[in-house]
Amino acid sequence: MSTEELVQVSQDNGVVRIRLNRPAKKNAFTQDMYTTCNEALKAADNDSSVHAVLFESSGDSFSAGNDLNDFLSTENLDESAPAFQFLHTLARAEVPIVAAVNGLAIGIGTTLLLHCDIVYSSDDAVFALPFVQLGLLPEAASSLLLPQICGYQKAAELLLLGESFDAQSAQQAGFVNHVVSLERLPVVVEETLDKLRKQSSKSLRISKHLLKQPTESVADRISREATFFAKALSSDEARQAIAAKLQKK
Repeated sequence: MSTEELVQVSQDNGVVRIRLNRPAKKNAFTQDMYTTCNEALKAADNDSSVHAVLFESSGDSFSAGNDLNDFLSTENLDESAPAFQFLHTLARAEVPIVAAVNGLAIGIGTTLLLHCDIVYSSDDAVFALPFVQLGLLPEAASSLLLPQICGYQKAAELLLLGESFDAQSAQQAGFVNHVVSLERLPVVVEETLDKLRKQSSKSLRISKHLLKQPTESVADRISREATFFAKALSSDEARQAIAAKLQKK
């Protein structure tokens, strides 16, 4: 199976779908798969007509993590490697990112979600961050993002012990928005994608940009928002949306 088939990329009415398609290996990532994901995400982020990117998977698992045999055979596994190139693109992406998770979400299968904006999980999902158990270290900025999302003690428990946890625990930790049945997962995800399609692509991206900004004073954030707000208010898109809203009243 070619790399393109191992990661299926498609675009549908303003949504780019990146589907991990290696079900026989529980969608474990290879370096080539990272390259395809990186190129697809970059292209989507550079396309202003794209309202959202969806990460999904084939088979009974989201991703079992990295293919360890592939990693061990990779030379020069530094920041120039495809895995880290993808992670940098993921962290910089301004387009909203949605994830649909089922089955195993191990290692990168979990840390990828820390960069997503809306995450849906089936109730059968199993998460784990087993880096320390493998003699490795946290990646994808999980040592920074996880404490920000769920607090230091919980992050330390998840990263230092590396034990598996269920979808409800992931929701309580704060990086899963909603837990639904496996049967309902695609329905709920499509409903959300339809909602994002109806929003202004530019407003979505700028709102995400603001949400991702480093901590600053309230006054500084008001000023930052005001700059974007004034530009948006003068746009034809905003004027048309406001006029349509007023006509409904």
